[in-house]
Amino acid sequence: MAISKYLESRKNITGSACGLVGLVLTFTGVAGPYWPVVVAGLYGAGALIAPPERPAPPAFPDPSAQLDEVRTDFEKLQTYLTDIDLSVTAAARLRELTELLSALLDRGWSTELLAQDPEGVHALSRIVRRDLPEAVDSFARTRWWTRMTPGTESPELHLEQQLSLMKKDAEHLAKGLRDTEARRQETHTRYLEERSGQ
Repeated sequence: MAISKYLESRKNITGSACGLVGLVLTFTGVAGPYWPVVVAGLYGAGALIAPPERPAPPAFPDPSAQLDEVRTDFEKLQTYLTDIDLSVTAAARLRELTELLSALLDRGWSTELLAQDPEGVHALSRIVRRDLPEAVDSFARTRWWTRMTPGTESPELHLEQQLSLMKKDAEHLAKGLRDTEARRQETHTRYLEERSGQ
C-alpha cells in the first residue's frame, strides 16, 4: 500500500522525470561513465524539489444536506412539543415561532437562499436543536418545582420571554433572506436599465 502510494506521489513522478533527463544525457554522451550517478542524482534532486503531498480536506456535508438534517430534527421537535402543557400566551408564542421556523425550513426558495448562507443554517440549527428544546425542557422541570414551592416567579414568564427572543432571531434570519432577494432584484433592475441605455 505504502509502495503504490509512493509510486503515485509527486516526489516519484518529478524524480522520474529528472531521471529521464539523466538518461537522455547518458545517451547523448554527456554523462560519460558516471551515468548511474547522474541519473540517480537527478532523480534524487527531482524528488527533493517536488512539492509535498497535500492531504485532501475532509468532505463535510454542504448546507443543503445540513438543512435536510435540521428539517428532520425539527419534525422530531414538533412531536415533542405537542406533549407539553403550556399557558395560552406561551402556546401562542410557541405557535408563532414554530410557524416561522416551518416557513424557513420549507423546501422552496428559502432553501436555495439558506444553502448559500452557512451562518443562517447554523442559526436555524441552534434554535431547533438546542435553544427551543432547552427552553421547553427547563420550563417543564421548573414548573414541577414551582408547584411544590408556590409563590416563586412563574416559569411561564421566562418561557414566554425565551420564545420571544428566539422568534426575534428567526425574524432576523428571515429579514436577511428577504434583503438578499431584494438586492438581487435591484441588481437585475440596474442591469436591465444599463442594457437599455437608461
